[in-house]
Amino acid sequence: MTVPSHFTASLPLADRAAQGTRARTRAPRSSHGWFEADPRRPDPVEVIERQSAERVPELVPIRYGRMLESPFRFYRGAAAIMAADLAPLPNTGLWVQLCGDAHLLNFRLLASPERRLVFDINDFDETLPGPFEWDVKRLASSLVTAGRANGFSSKEQNRAVRACVAAYRERMRGFAGARTLDIWYAQDDADQVRKLLASSMDEEVRRRTSQAAERARTRTHLRAFAKLTRVTAEGRRIAPDPPLITPLGQLAPTQPSEAGREKELQGLLADYARTLPSERRHLLRHYRLVDMARKVVGVGSVGTRCWILLLLGRDDDDPLLLQAKEAGESVLAAHTGGDRYDNQGRRVVAGQRLMQTSGDIFLGWTHVVGLDGQDRDFYVRQLWDWKGIARPESMSPALLALFGRLCGASLARAHARSGDPVAIAAYLGGSDRFDRALTEFAQSYADQNERDFAALEAACRTGRVRAEQL
Repeated sequence: MTVPSHFTASLPLADRAAQGTRARTRAPRSSHGWFEADPRRPDPVEVIERQSAERVPELVPIRYGRMLESPFRFYRGAAAIMAADLAPLPNTGLWVQLCGDAHLLNFRLLASPERRLVFDINDFDETLPGPFEWDVKRLASSLVTAGRANGFSSKEQNRAVRACVAAYRERMRGFAGARTLDIWYAQDDADQVRKLLASSMDEEVRRRTSQAAERARTRTHLRAFAKLTRVTAEGRRIAPDPPLITPLGQLAPTQPSEAGREKELQGLLADYARTLPSERRHLLRHYRLVDMARKVVGVGSVGTRCWILLLLGRDDDDPLLLQAKEAGESVLAAHTGGDRYDNQGRRVVAGQRLMQTSGDIFLGWTHVVGLDGQDRDFYVRQLWDWKGIARPESMSPALLALFGRLCGASLARAHARSGDPVAIAAYLGGSDRFDRALTEFAQSYADQNERDFAALEAACRTGRVRAEQL
């Protein structure tokens, strides 16, 4: 691992730019242009199995079932595999706060605290400092993998990657000349998205993007409340949908008692509240916890412990839905020298606050010693709040390229907040050399992802792993 070039604001601009130029000696831009697996590369199925060993056993087959739906679904659950693949490669040493899992579905429309619709990164389970290009490579490879799933030609796939990486490079160069506070306040709200759409002559692209924004505005906490709860004799409670949503009282009797687990989760909520700013703690006191349920989430996250907490305020029509999700060690930690956080939930929250421009007002963390005696860290956030999720399977080649541009520009903004945009921009330069290299890398890594997907399929056929389709 190349020693990181930490951002030193006291250095003259010329020296910061020189750091970026010198990084080309360590890792020429053309060196990013191909992926070839290290001969000592670990078995990809073994990597996944090691993660599964720390998860809820009865949910692990669901994880495998979701990953086996397609190479793209597999890719979403394979962040640990890719982290191990990136680590031995030449790297720039130009560190930023990484998302750690920057595939295209981890970019979406979100609500700001001011109730404006913004486009930003959403998932920070793997966030940790590292070389900026690791996030760019994961994002670029996801575009190729999604394009292949849609039957797009290699040329169409490459066009999406080039659009994405060029947007990242050009925006980073813009931030290199920006004032510090302007970088910090930069935000990709609906106005910026409309400006980008204005450059597209495809009416279908503009229409579908407008529809996506409207759908996002309907995904409110009240809609989640209506969908996920029902009226019972005791009042509003979370509606069961096992095994995807399992209320506390319906967990298997072999697990800790309902009373004991409720006490555990009440403690989780109390400890979490102490991580909120004082005004948010005051707001939280207006609600009371009335129900909780275990929820299966995502693809790569399936099997981690995740809880829905239903809180009510004034009455049964005044809800707050929180999600408490287990936070394990980042998949990047083994390849970057670890991290400085003693609580992995706090790591997730700190990374999210550093990279996002508009965070959830209820974002916090906690630590729980479970009834099984195991220490576990969690981070907490609202369950739904104006989240607009992309549907890559329905995208045209033009829309995938446009979405790639949005993601690349948004990632550059997130990286510029924590890294040195002057050094990174100097490294990237004004030509498209880095763009072309990442396009080649994305194609070769998508090939590797398909081989890894086939390895998991084979493991399922032989009975090494058991998959369950829901």
